[in-house]
Amino acid sequence: MRRLTYLSAGLAVAASMASPAFAYMVYVSNEKDNTVTVVDSFTKEVVRTINVGQRPRGITISHDGKFIYLCASDDDTIEIIDTATYEIVGSLPSGPDPELFVLSPDGKTLYVANEDDNLVTVIDLEGKKVVAEVPVGVEPEGMGISPDGKTMVNTSETTNMAHFIDTATNEITHNVLVDSRPRFAEFKPDNSEVWVSAEIGGTISIIDNASREVKHKITFEIPGLRSESIQPVGVRITADGTKAYVALGPANRVAVIDAKTYEVEKYVLVGQRVWQLAFTPDQKTIISTNGVSNDITFIDVATDEAIQSVTVGALPWGVVVHPN
Repeated sequence: MRRLTYLSAGLAVAASMASPAFAYMVYVSNEKDNTVTVVDSFTKEVVRTINVGQRPRGITISHDGKFIYLCASDDDTIEIIDTATYEIVGSLPSGPDPELFVLSPDGKTLYVANEDDNLVTVIDLEGKKVVAEVPVGVEPEGMGISPDGKTMVNTSETTNMAHFIDTATNEITHNVLVDSRPRFAEFKPDNSEVWVSAEIGGTISIIDNASREVKHKITFEIPGLRSESIQPVGVRITADGTKAYVALGPANRVAVIDAKTYEVEKYVLVGQRVWQLAFTPDQKTIISTNGVSNDITFIDVATDEAIQSVTVGALPWGVVVHPN
């Protein structure tokens, strides 16, 4: 009887180890073939391809995991995808050419960068209606929101500014000059800093959220590559605020940075023309979208080593992850 008990326990452990206990669904927007690819993070296999609107870019997920929100940039709309059925079940109004957006911490409001009309559109998700439009600089794209939900930051590519917007009034409170062609804004989890990537400038500007001044700039050097090939875009910071990851565009690498000392610790080689990044919910893996090689790369956060690349659609751009 004791042998059978031990055997049953051993089989149960083996079964639990073999099962995808930590499987997540990875959603990737492919701007060239107008699809969203769904990848199982455990098997590293494509499980579904969803046909969507034209030139999909920004992608995020509702906090309850029920809906994907997707910028169909050339259709001037935001599509809503049901994560249970993978069907498009609705749309949200937006200004022309929505590029990126950010969801408020309470999940009630979506802030959208409209590149063609130099506005940030504020959308009430429950009512599915525009509640405000905030004029910003030329060619707005990057969007970030503070963990407390009080401040939203938009970056304007041509004006080369990070615009700090009070979410209570939907008005700009500060304009901070950064380097050329800022593409992304990411708040530190403790609300203390905003990291802004400058694609052409080749830097990350660290902005103090209290003073609204640039306190530090991170530059990148990769042996064998010209500086103009190193173009920072997507930025993600771990939940404990200790490490940051930066997608370096045509450098085909993701930089790993000590988020406290601002020192670059490593460059991880991934696919070609890396655009955006997303953590799995357990933060054990970060995933890059590689536009030119038409794949995504899974990176182990503990070792900062590339694990595997998976072919998706044409010109993958955005990525978001949610539990299966």
